[in-house]
Amino acid sequence: MHRHLIQSLIHEIRGYKVMLDSDLAVLYKTETKRLKEAVRRNISRFPPDFMFELNESEFGTLRTQNATSNRGGTRYMPFAFTEQGVAMLASVLNSPKAIEVNIQIVRAFVFLRQYSIANEELAGKLRELESRYNKQFNDIYEALNYLLTKDQQLETQSQRRRIGFISDPGK
Repeated sequence: MHRHLIQSLIHEIRGYKVMLDSDLAVLYKTETKRLKEAVRRNISRFPPDFMFELNESEFGTLRTQNATSNRGGTRYMPFAFTEQGVAMLASVLNSPKAIEVNIQIVRAFVFLRQYSIANEELAGKLRELESRYNKQFNDIYEALNYLLTKDQQLETQSQRRRIGFISDPGK
């Protein structure tokens, strides 16, 4: 199973990176209905920071963003599982396939977290450099602008027709 496939199934909802029950069911090679039944039987293992049910607005937004179909008229809103919820799901499903898939999913979540941290660090360093060197860049810009306009002003002056009093050259 490719990490990129799994990463494409991870969405950000309510500030959490999550996977939907239907996507997990496909990966686990089970029906969404069976997955949800297992979760409901063990609901105490899934606090709100592990799993939550999407509301209609979130589901509509997600469908629009991903251009997915209505899934045949979903009667119930999907469950969204955080990384911890996915890990708990493996213990609830307790099958070799669930364990194998979970290892890949956890690796995908870890990769995304590391990528996010690296990007945030890079953005911070760029902001720091920008603020530190902003004045120097302004000074350089002004100097270049002066040199460009100075040459242009000299050229303009040399092309102008001279005016004024001409003294008698014979004296």
